[in-house]
Amino acid sequence: MNSRKEELEEFRKFNGPVIDVRSPSEYYKGHMPNSINIPLFDNEERSIVGTVYKNYGREKAVIQGLEFLSIKIENIVNKLFEAINNYKSTIHNSKFNDPTLKVYCARGGMRSQSISWLLEKYNHRSVTLNKGYKSYRKWTLDSFNKVWEIVVIGGKTGTGKTKILKLLRKNNYQIIDLEGLACHRGSTFGGLGMTAQPSNEQFENMIAEELKAFNKNQKIFVEAESANIGKCKIPFEFFSKMKTANRIEIKKSESNRLEELIKTYSIFEEKDLIAAVSRIKKRLGPQKTSIALESIKNKDWESVCKSVLEYYDKCYEYEKTGLNNIKTIDMTGISDDETILRLIKEYMKS
Repeated sequence: MNSRKEELEEFRKFNGPVIDVRSPSEYYKGHMPNSINIPLFDNEERSIVGTVYKNYGREKAVIQGLEFLSIKIENIVNKLFEAINNYKSTIHNSKFNDPTLKVYCARGGMRSQSISWLLEKYNHRSVTLNKGYKSYRKWTLDSFNKVWEIVVIGGKTGTGKTKILKLLRKNNYQIIDLEGLACHRGSTFGGLGMTAQPSNEQFENMIAEELKAFNKNQKIFVEAESANIGKCKIPFEFFSKMKTANRIEIKKSESNRLEELIKTYSIFEEKDLIAAVSRIKKRLGPQKTSIALESIKNKDWESVCKSVLEYYDKCYEYEKTGLNNIKTIDMTGISDDETILRLIKEYMKS
């Protein structure tokens, strides 16, 4: 079975697992979401092959690469067929019993072609991505330049913006949970209870994949954010659209907001909360920092959250998205999904 080299749009259409054969460090920096990393070379081997290529040319580099592969080829083949079998187990349609492996490397060169050649020897179908991950990154960056109708959901901390986004998604609205993708809620407390953040490049890839599934003629809801969410930076072109978007400003009483914050932060370990407060002690000042730290030790969550609320409210002054056509919706005392959804729908009609 001859392998084929396809452009990105055609590459996506094949039914089968996506295999990224680049090194682990390349994969971590950024990859096609849901791809499986089966590297030909580890990070050190890739560096050695690159050095040989630079100093001695392509032929020597190929020989060096083959030396590395000779001792691991059986393991690579086993992983490839493990990916095939795992994919088969998720498909309950006999038409797809023989999936096509979709293979890519950095530029659609020797690494992906080598794997495709190897699969051909095992009589298994594969396709490689023309220009490799480089073409995927171009598609990612191009997607942010398209016209998207964005609606920003704003409101001070504790107004339940993330809950509203999830409710909208549940009801088939188009939403992008930027904080969910970034694994961070913003500010010094944002990483509490979250998994490790993706690289900035991978964050961009995930946003692009969300956009790919959307209807461009329908609104996309996002939460108001600063340009940076933890270490992840919202793509400049997309953030520019957020800055000029229409905005729904959610308003709630301070007591409502405190109640929400207590639910959020009281579940975390003392040491993590102390570390988070210590990171902002310059902004809080020595007296408020001392009160907050003592309150954490005493599990006085209301006092802790009052300090946090004051800090977040100051940060909120610097958030500059959704500056066009701002409409405030007062949701003080409102927590049931039906009423929240009704208020959002009324905004949509207006």
